[in-house]
Amino acid sequence: MKRQVVLDTETTGLEWKKGNRVVEIGCVELVERRPTGRTFHCYLNPDREFEPGAQQVTGLTLEFLQDKPRFAAVVDEFLAFVEGAELVIHNAAFDLGFLDAELARLDGYPGMSGRCTVEDSLLLARQRFPGQRNSLDALCKRLGVDNSQRALHGALLDAQILTDVYLALTAGQGEIGFASEAPKAAVVLAPTPVATADARPRVRLQADEAEAHAARLQVLQKKAGRCLWLELEAAD
Repeated sequence: MKRQVVLDTETTGLEWKKGNRVVEIGCVELVERRPTGRTFHCYLNPDREFEPGAQQVTGLTLEFLQDKPRFAAVVDEFLAFVEGAELVIHNAAFDLGFLDAELARLDGYPGMSGRCTVEDSLLLARQRFPGQRNSLDALCKRLGVDNSQRALHGALLDAQILTDVYLALTAGQGEIGFASEAPKAAVVLAPTPVATADARPRVRLQADEAEAHAARLQVLQKKAGRCLWLELEAAD
């Protein structure tokens, strides 16, 4: 059983090496590529000012964060949630660098490496869409993921959006409707005489079948980014 955790953080600035801190963590759990409904979310008191611009990106203020717990107070709960999972992170080096820096401030807490494996969705996107913009917003537009609620960056909201982006980005044929929901018993077919040209059956689609077919193609295009069948139909 494969367990994944889609993770995002918000911070006081762009570089942990300059002493910037994590102010929000958001996680979404997947089991066998399906959201389980379990999430982890917390705001954190950073004990320092935001760098210019960082506060505008998140909409968070020091006044709002003043009564929130410090990282040390939530670290055990956070690590228990992610332990042993494959982490899915967009630009993983950024988030892992900050989390490792937070852990390094505490006694007896090794870094994230060794606790989890990591899948960087930014690297996956660059492999699939080389030379294109692969920010989370750009991928939402390209893959048909709704990000209309993303006026500001928020760790849990971004983790939920990244979940949809990641599933669309890595969808195989079984994900988008080609595979059956459950394995079927094997069927042994008896030999069938070869039909002559005059005896070939002709199949005509009913109106409801044609509508269902068109709807399925639209679903495929939304999840996979393109549908060759629709492109061929449009070219006819």
